[in-house]
Amino acid sequence: MNSKVFFWSITVALGGFLFGFDTAVISGAEQSIQRYWQLDGFQHGLTVSIALIGTIIGSMFGSIPSERLGRKKTLIGIAVLYLFSSFGTALATDWYVFLVFRFLGGVGVGASSVTAPVYISEISPAASRGKLVALFQFNIVFGILVSYLSNYLIGQEGESSWRWMLGVQAAPSLLFLVLLRFVPESPRWLMIRKGDFAQAERIFRVINPSGFEKEMQMIRQDISTHGASGQETLFSRKNRFPVFLAIVFAVFNQVSGINAIIYYAPRIFEMTGLGKQSALLSSVGIGFVNFIFTLLALNFIDRFGRRTLMLIGSLGLIVTLGLVSRAFYLDDFSGLAVTIFLLVYIAFFAFSQGAVIWVFISEIFPNQVRAKGQTLGSMTHWIMAAVIAFAFPMLTENLGGGNTFLFFCIMMVLQLIFVWKIMPETKGKSLEQLEGTLVMH
Repeated sequence: MNSKVFFWSITVALGGFLFGFDTAVISGAEQSIQRYWQLDGFQHGLTVSIALIGTIIGSMFGSIPSERLGRKKTLIGIAVLYLFSSFGTALATDWYVFLVFRFLGGVGVGASSVTAPVYISEISPAASRGKLVALFQFNIVFGILVSYLSNYLIGQEGESSWRWMLGVQAAPSLLFLVLLRFVPESPRWLMIRKGDFAQAERIFRVINPSGFEKEMQMIRQDISTHGASGQETLFSRKNRFPVFLAIVFAVFNQVSGINAIIYYAPRIFEMTGLGKQSALLSSVGIGFVNFIFTLLALNFIDRFGRRTLMLIGSLGLIVTLGLVSRAFYLDDFSGLAVTIFLLVYIAFFAFSQGAVIWVFISEIFPNQVRAKGQTLGSMTHWIMAAVIAFAFPMLTENLGGGNTFLFFCIMMVLQLIFVWKIMPETKGKSLEQLEGTLVMH
């Protein structure tokens, strides 16, 4: 693999590390923060979820700077948001100020889920694009794991330890900001938005020394067919299929129950009768399994293809969710069965949907609307994440664990049918070749 392209990809994927760290770090700090400002239930809920609201806003508007200013400048802006958020939340003495900085961190997370996968997909050679874009997801789960570990290590240090938990994020944020100086602009953006073919050619020569002329020719053809103004609407008739794929894929990603299980793991384990000690251990176990199987998926996504990973994952999720549902129906919580089922569930999720979502959505849209398409997929993902996380406690209370997990299981049966019958394979094809097959002319 080209070492420069790998360096650019891993640098931009650092946005994913900060995304994962920022999302998960609050889990270790929230109780201390509640005590510090003596927050009531509503204020406490808002403190935990304000970043998620910022994430939805960031993903909703992430394509605007990405299209107008370029991918690189947008990524620099995201790095600055992460840096401000980590300092601001660590030093805040006023609850409202804390909320503002936590919200800004969320905006950074949402915007990076749009810009980073698009950038990496636009600089990657077709043969290794899956692996390089999946680095973003790998870094998200790595960020989550590091935040759990960091919280555990810092958590021993008295009442103000929550400030250190949140402030430590300034170090990787600063590294992200510095390394972005060595990353070029997306050559596809330079050609399509700026008409800067000379600069784009210099970058393409590094990415694909032997085939850059053919690649640039395909992009030129694309520009002459569709124009370069960037005014093309996402919801046109010809983009109908990619729009359908992005929305359905993002919805299925969340109705698998993944965020409910990650956010409420200790609650789920306590519902099965396990003590707090085992419940606490589960979150570290989930973080570790998530990390290992995302790493595995990185090595298979370009070899087996996106569809194969999704077929394997869907079958695994159906079986594990079915077994968890059965345990709740029969009140069968002897031993560690449910814990094992959920860890296996996480393994199948990480190997399939977890690794594939950002890769697939960043590949299926035409050059002219790729950032807008990524915004649509990302926003659908985050809105569904918020809905499921919000609804899960009420669902389990009113429907019981058996029915709730059965619902997730049925959704995964529908996903299996979607992958089997509708989902196209995107492995090994250039973005322009994919456009030719997925867009209705």
